[in-house]
Amino acid sequence: MLLPTSFCAVLPAAARRQLRRWAAAALLALPLGATAQEAPLIATPPLAAEPPLAPPDSSRLSRRLPVLAGGLAVTYTGLLYGLSKGWYTGERSSFHWFNDLPEWKQMDKAGHFWGAFHESRGAVDMLRWAGVPERRALWYGGFVGFLLQSPIELLDGRDPAYGASATDLAANFLGSAGLIGQQLAWGEVRLMPKYSFHTTSYAARRPNVLGRSLAEQHLKDYNGQTYWLCADVGAWLPASSRWPRWLQPAVGYGAQQMVFNDPDANAAAGLNAYRQYYLSFDIDLRHIPTRSKLLRRVFYVASIFHLPAPALEWNQRRGFVMRGLYY
Repeated sequence: MLLPTSFCAVLPAAARRQLRRWAAAALLALPLGATAQEAPLIATPPLAAEPPLAPPDSSRLSRRLPVLAGGLAVTYTGLLYGLSKGWYTGERSSFHWFNDLPEWKQMDKAGHFWGAFHESRGAVDMLRWAGVPERRALWYGGFVGFLLQSPIELLDGRDPAYGASATDLAANFLGSAGLIGQQLAWGEVRLMPKYSFHTTSYAARRPNVLGRSLAEQHLKDYNGQTYWLCADVGAWLPASSRWPRWLQPAVGYGAQQMVFNDPDANAAAGLNAYRQYYLSFDIDLRHIPTRSKLLRRVFYVASIFHLPAPALEWNQRRGFVMRGLYY
């Protein structure tokens, strides 16, 4: 999922990292066509106690695992090679570290967590599809998000305008660990990180950094990004509960007035960056009943995004603000 070199070369480091997270998350989120008899990726856990796991299908494992491993290895090797040749075409320096934790109100760290979580989720589910036993699928696939995203720091570490980030590595690790922890505790994902975006007026003030087109703004305008954590409360309720599993409360995090990363430059433009916190709800499409295999796959991929819904916002500037159909 590489963009033309002319476009990639002008992306700032933060935007390049965001695009890489999206590319990897989208790649790993694609279900691999399991049938209803072959443990589909989209399966709503039963409300009653789960029966013991069936023995792994050795024939399915022998057929699918080499295809899966080979496909991922070739794809990821090609992605890294393309990044090194197409996106890091400028001057190179010796490897160095850079502390980017104070930048962009940590929105990029939320993105690293989100990306690593869903890359690991996709990897675990693909290993299940391939017939790998449950525990092995979890431990082999659980840290795939961390392993996929972390080598990028080697490339960033030789970028004279940026550098490798220890806090990016930490966010990558926490994203993968968040997936593993939930699978160990509950055998399913009950707390799902999600992403949403809305356009802002800030991109027009600095389009070379925040994006000219809508596609660029999705990557580069942190003012328009919101990261959510959605809770499957129905999973904790008794089997007799009538709470619909698809309806989930959600808390969100965003930030505004980030045209310049430097506070002094931002203040000179009449801006002062601040954080935003949201309370809303989400519709988890994975729990929408359907017999369509295509829809199940679409719902699986779409589950990484928060759907538009009313939201209650709190920020230190205006206090509580009621939003209509918030993205």
